[in-house]
Amino acid sequence: MTLALTMGDPAGIGPEIAVKAWQALRAGGPDFVYLGDPASLSGIDIRIVSDLSTAAALFPHALPVWPINLPHPPIAGQPDPRNAPAIIESIAGAVRLTCAGAASAVVTNPIAKAVLYEAGFAYPGHTEFLAHLTAAQHPVMMLAAPALRVVPVSIHVSLRQALALLSIDLIVDTARVTAAALTMQWGIAAPRLAIAGLNPHAGENGAMGDEEQLIIAPAIAALRHMGIDAWGPVVPDALFTDAARATYDVAICMYHDQALIPLKALDRENGVNVTLGLPIIRTSPDHGTAFDIAGRGIASPASLIAALRLAASLAVHRVQP
Repeated sequence: MTLALTMGDPAGIGPEIAVKAWQALRAGGPDFVYLGDPASLSGIDIRIVSDLSTAAALFPHALPVWPINLPHPPIAGQPDPRNAPAIIESIAGAVRLTCAGAASAVVTNPIAKAVLYEAGFAYPGHTEFLAHLTAAQHPVMMLAAPALRVVPVSIHVSLRQALALLSIDLIVDTARVTAAALTMQWGIAAPRLAIAGLNPHAGENGAMGDEEQLIIAPAIAALRHMGIDAWGPVVPDALFTDAARATYDVAICMYHDQALIPLKALDRENGVNVTLGLPIIRTSPDHGTAFDIAGRGIASPASLIAALRLAASLAVHRVQP
């Protein structure tokens, strides 16, 4: 079934990598429809669609486009808050199509959050907005690549806020959603979860911080009581070696950068952002809008292609709870 690809910020590389992804995938799929301004696409044939049932047949010949016209022509590298409502509608429209069963998953191109905030966008990022649109109670952000899957317990907050938010319940809820998704979407019957420590040396028995003893270890005990194969707290600087990665299916990390830095260092090109805990499948390339190279024709579509392929795979293998 057709994937719904959002436009992202049209002043960034979203339109360019969408064109390149179609060129790479047109012969073998997965097929997708682009929700955005047709005028932002160049160098390929496009077809305007109002019914996604026609998209698969069109895809080998032209990129299907669900038109969302921009009020102001985008200028590469110069984001314009006046286009924010169209960017937001692209996301909301993709979710509606997927919730209605017309599309099999949502794949989102990168947005510039500051631009949307300037226009009154009330959500920290994609993850929180998608949770609002789908009434999800606990969305979880996973970054997935062939070499590693990571999940940060806190997402788009400052490091100071992340430490203040850290709790037994937050770790348990995040890990529980993650384990369920690995079973229902990846088909891993008994997922193995490595739980990172927070402090250097995982606290060194309290000498370098007591969060491991007071928060993380009790969360792990609660998860094991639920039947989830979780262990730790693992010393953070030892969690991402080749040998360590072979022992788990996902690393649960205590804050955003603890999770994303190793994944991007290992395999930025094939990293995919996956939102767990939603009633729909959502993936995204693991990079930003790249305003600095927008319009130059040099952006790599590799992460977007990986996101499209993963979304299609998860849609095929998904088991309903």
